[in-house]
Amino acid sequence: MRRKNWELKGIFWIITLLFVGFLAAPILLLLGKSLVGEGGFTWEFYASVVTREGFLTALGNSFAVAAASAVTATVIAFLMAYAVHYTGLPRWAKRFITAIATLPMFLPTITYGFAIIYSFGKQGLLTRLLGRQFFDIYGFGGLLVGYVIYTIPVAFLLIHNTMGFVDKKTIIVSKAMGDRDLATFWIAILRPLLGTLAGAFIQAFFLCFTDFGIPASVGGGYEVIATLLYNQMLGGIPDFNRGAVIAMILLIPSIGSICILQLLERFNIRYTRISQADLRKNPLRDTGWGVSSTAISVAILSIFAVIFVVPLVEEWPYQTSFSLEHFAAVFTDSELITVYWHSLVMALLTAFLGTLAAYGAALITARSTLPPRYKRVIESIALVTNAIPGMVLGVAYLFLFSGSGLQNTLLLMILCNIVHYFSTPYLMMKNSLSKMNAGWETTAMLMGDSWLQTILRVVTPNALSSLIEVFSYYFINSMVTISALIFIAGARTMVLTTMIKQLQYVNRFNEVFVLSLLILATNLIAKGLFSCLASYKASHPVKERRSIQLFGNRKEAVQ
Repeated sequence: MRRKNWELKGIFWIITLLFVGFLAAPILLLLGKSLVGEGGFTWEFYASVVTREGFLTALGNSFAVAAASAVTATVIAFLMAYAVHYTGLPRWAKRFITAIATLPMFLPTITYGFAIIYSFGKQGLLTRLLGRQFFDIYGFGGLLVGYVIYTIPVAFLLIHNTMGFVDKKTIIVSKAMGDRDLATFWIAILRPLLGTLAGAFIQAFFLCFTDFGIPASVGGGYEVIATLLYNQMLGGIPDFNRGAVIAMILLIPSIGSICILQLLERFNIRYTRISQADLRKNPLRDTGWGVSSTAISVAILSIFAVIFVVPLVEEWPYQTSFSLEHFAAVFTDSELITVYWHSLVMALLTAFLGTLAAYGAALITARSTLPPRYKRVIESIALVTNAIPGMVLGVAYLFLFSGSGLQNTLLLMILCNIVHYFSTPYLMMKNSLSKMNAGWETTAMLMGDSWLQTILRVVTPNALSSLIEVFSYYFINSMVTISALIFIAGARTMVLTTMIKQLQYVNRFNEVFVLSLLILATNLIAKGLFSCLASYKASHPVKERRSIQLFGNRKEAVQ
């Protein structure tokens, strides 16, 4: 037992030191930058930022557009999830709705803005097809559309997953008790989802409030706090102290969101048994939900259609004849190909190392006999990383690692991604490991196997499908992230998302869309491959009998 604890303690200290060096130290330095000037401790920077003309307006703009977008995204996500779980639509239709709802997560947010410009602008694809421009794309309208598209996948996945654990026999019981349709809807569907719906809203709000990619393309004169931070740090005259103040202010709603999510846990209804009741046939209901879901799906697809159209014509919108010259220009440009390889290497290494970190942390909290204080540290790390926006982390890294050997390196970007996205992979692995037989390690010790042999031979094969899902999560998010990397990527370590931002400055939008399609194709291929592997491993689990046999074989070999 002592040997096992020693190994687990080694993993604990590696993970702890990783987050002390690449989370705690950067954030503390950022706090110091915001409070310490040449003369020592001061509130001057906070006072000057808060009283500065335009700051409170930008802060109010951020709250307004983030709240409106979060409400809209949550409602749309609920409608799509309801169509999947509570209608008699064909299975292929439900799969199509799910695929469309999650499609935007495979593209970087900065691409959404350019898609909106080329769809709803004065010469946009949808504007030309429909004969009029529906709204001003620069400002609140453009941000609202972009944010809604950005946050639908997160809200949909939260609601969709929870709906799968709602006991559907409650609908039958409610009808048998003579409840009206609205009462049944409230009792059997809406009431069990209140905590999840509130959580979906808060998650969407948090993502909108802290996103940089969409305001960078369609923000226009409608300034939000994310663009204010970018301009303060990387503008014509950078002001690091006041930039640190804005970054710290950006943390406040993030931390508040996490605290509210913790409180909302009490509103989640947990069933002792989940029953999957067959829904009554209702052609009118299914037709109505089918039409509404199709309309939502077509609306989402129509915005992204321009990404496929523009790079395949000579010059949009003036010469619309088919051409592959833009693709040829990108794939023959050695600089752009190098940038793609940087993204691929960064995503693969982030996924590999991040999966190891999440797995090690989950082993400590889910499958160890270490004292509770060790587990509380890991849980606290996961909670904190979930509350740190990418922009704040990027600015903190800019301060801490400037002038060091890590400055502008792929290694720093990889470490940043591991820390930034740690929370969800850790929770995925913890939930998976918690469901396994709790006696494997004890049996192994009695049979003479070491803890490491048990993990490699028994636990890891049984957790392989979850490990693949975690690898996929890290890979896809690393391919599309921009908020943190925009501050720490260098000229020689440019990745696709930061290159897209550079191409925006010189109006090379054809290359922007080609690179966006390259990201989309890479992520879809990776997702398909990882999903197939995870499904195969999940359908062919390592039998517990085989696990015990491994212990027995090991014992026989020792004897």
